[in-house]
Amino acid sequence: MIFMNILYITSASPKGLERIVAYFRDYAFARNTLAIAVLIALCAALLGVVLILRRYSLLGDGLSHVAFGAATVAATLGMLDFSLTLPVTVLAAVLILKTRADKKIMGDAAIAMLSAGALAVGYLILDAGGGAANLGGDVCTALFGSSAILSIDKSELLLTAAVSAILISLTVVFYYKIFSLTFDERFAKATGTKTDAYNLAIAIVTAVVIVLGMKLAGALLISALIVFPAMAAMRICKSFRLSLILSAIIAVICAVIGVLISILLGTPTGATIAATDILVYGITFLFGKYK
Repeated sequence: MIFMNILYITSASPKGLERIVAYFRDYAFARNTLAIAVLIALCAALLGVVLILRRYSLLGDGLSHVAFGAATVAATLGMLDFSLTLPVTVLAAVLILKTRADKKIMGDAAIAMLSAGALAVGYLILDAGGGAANLGGDVCTALFGSSAILSIDKSELLLTAAVSAILISLTVVFYYKIFSLTFDERFAKATGTKTDAYNLAIAIVTAVVIVLGMKLAGALLISALIVFPAMAAMRICKSFRLSLILSAIIAVICAVIGVLISILLGTPTGATIAATDILVYGITFLFGKYK
């Protein structure tokens, strides 16, 4: 299968690059997949820098497990994914923030409880609804992302584009507020910044990005798109602004390369992008050590 895909894309033209360009020109699903991969990777990278610097990188992983549990319920009930997965994941993000104020339940403990609880409930519902049509395929998609790039439709692309535009706009407009909140939340609050509102906004946007990226990368891999580009950028850059910019650049480049490789080799798109991110992080890690 892998060699057939390579032969199909590269053999009908003297130049493989021309064949790939023609492939994207002729097939709308390939363009949709490339666009949504770039947008999801960009959003995840911008969020990743903030979450990692605030010691909250596990938020993405915990919310992705919650999204899996909600997706399992939706698949069992025959509901649309977004109609249940999105509100449940956003609610979980709000609950995690609320528990931060409770000294008896630390933030990482709240994430662990919601993550493990969602996985347990999701598996129980999966077992109870084992006879539902195509349930196994729906759950596999929720865990690892869709193995077929045909499943990305235009409506999901438009929704992802809207969320990306909002996130980029908020990052630019409120850059200094986010900077202050990231490095010293107490100081930001003392200077009049509504820290609770900004924390809530960050958590909600993270939940939305995770839900949108689940079909591409799945619940188990979406956190890789959040963590690795940001970590790679911070291995090289020492400033917050440059880390944001470089993280976004790395994420977009890895998304494009991952999509192209997945088309050439017939591999799952999300896993290929995540593997590309890991490879780039390994390179920057070695560069940081040498530097």
